Amino acid sequence: MSYDLVIFGGKICTAADTTFADIGIKDGQIVAIGRDLEHSGAEAIDATDKLVLPGGIDSHVHLSQPSGEGIVMADDFETGTRSALYGGNTTIMPFCLQERNDNLREALNAYHGLAEDQCYTDVAFHLIISNPDPQTLGQDLPALIAEGYTSIKVFMTYEALRLNDAELLAAFDVARRHGATMMVHCENEDAIRYLVDRHEAERRINPSAHATTRPIAVEREATHRALSLAEIVDLPIVIVHVSNGAAAEEIRRARGRGLKVTAETCPQYLMLTADDLDGMDWEGAKFVCSPPPRNAAEQQACWQGLMDGTFDLFSSDHCPFRYDSPHGKLNPKGAKNFRFIPNGIPGVETRLPILFSEGVNTGRIDINRFVALTATNHAKTYGLYPRKGTIAVGSDADLAIWDPDLERIVHHADLHDGADYTPYEGRRLRGWPVTVLLRGKVMMKDGVLLGARGDGVYLDRQPKAGG
Repeated sequence: MSYDLVIFGGKICTAADTTFADIGIKDGQIVAIGRDLEHSGAEAIDATDKLVLPGGIDSHVHLSQPSGEGIVMADDFETGTRSALYGGNTTIMPFCLQERNDNLREALNAYHGLAEDQCYTDVAFHLIISNPDPQTLGQDLPALIAEGYTSIKVFMTYEALRLNDAELLAAFDVARRHGATMMVHCENEDAIRYLVDRHEAERRINPSAHATTRPIAVEREATHRALSLAEIVDLPIVIVHVSNGAAAEEIRRARGRGLKVTAETCPQYLMLTADDLDGMDWEGAKFVCSPPPRNAAEQQACWQGLMDGTFDLFSSDHCPFRYDSPHGKLNPKGAKNFRFIPNGIPGVETRLPILFSEGVNTGRIDINRFVALTATNHAKTYGLYPRKGTIAVGSDADLAIWDPDLERIVHHADLHDGADYTPYEGRRLRGWPVTVLLRGKVMMKDGVLLGARGDGVYLDRQPKAGG
């Protein structure tokens, strides 16, 4: 067979195994994995001394999302997917937000309009439900699940987004009956409001107050409650961005009771602490995200969860705002009171290098676990496997070639997002992607962007069997 492209000489790593082999690509798909293919392709890439991995899938990304009056997210689909690509990703999954009282289908149509012809990676959308009215739960959501929008996110915090327990149960029931995957942001909003009021009465309003108004107990309680409600409905559930050992223990206990739980953590809970929010001159605003970073002991608890299988997914929760901007972190209200600092940090480009450097290259996890946490498990969880997330005959030729020994110091000036800072400035990381292919097309090589805006496509998915 003659191939469009052959990648030869590299070490192929999947979630299951590692082997030295060549990859033959034709019409955007992997059609052969074997030896001595390098002279059978119209083009060839020498991957000697490199790792050939499935392209990363970041299933927790916020782009072009409404974020409050006067607040503008720093990344649109062009900059967000470009940044993801440079970080070794070939698919990202951002959130279509239904604002309170909005029509879900109209919100989705508008979101597709923002993404059209803008993407450097493939994309698929999760749906955020904040208006669980009869129209949404009885008509729009079931129809959209059938059309391939098979993952839903709900919030237990943020006054404009949160659902009460009855609303959560109703949304869970729709997901169960129609075969959708349910994601939950677990923090107790009433407890947060109590602590915020107390902090404001004491004039504790600097960025560090964000962490002390969202303590571990707030997340632990909500995690337990979400798992209990899912158990009542008999619904498998995804707990997103777990930040600490106590919440992780709730997940372990729920699994012990027989509940199917998928759990996610993020780079900020491995690399940052609450002390970062206490920076001089309001610099702590750069690190405001929810749940907030914890302390060194909780960092180790999150690492333990990655190593022992508690966590299935490692996502960025990329939610970028410019720091020095009246429409970002330092908006007129946010520059005076932590309550008005937009929640979220950039991280889609540094997600994979952080886990590779601090996980694989330190021996905490092996390369196969890395692939599972960053690609394969995302594809399996959200209905993209085996088209995405692995290296196999018949899969899309979404590949990232890594130099495991390449060292770089993280500087925002070298990144490709729309923010004006990175929370990981000055970190030295070893192991970076040097070439990224999307469906067989070389999109980035040695830091040079070769792909075009619009090369990424929207990915349809199927509801779970039995839904």
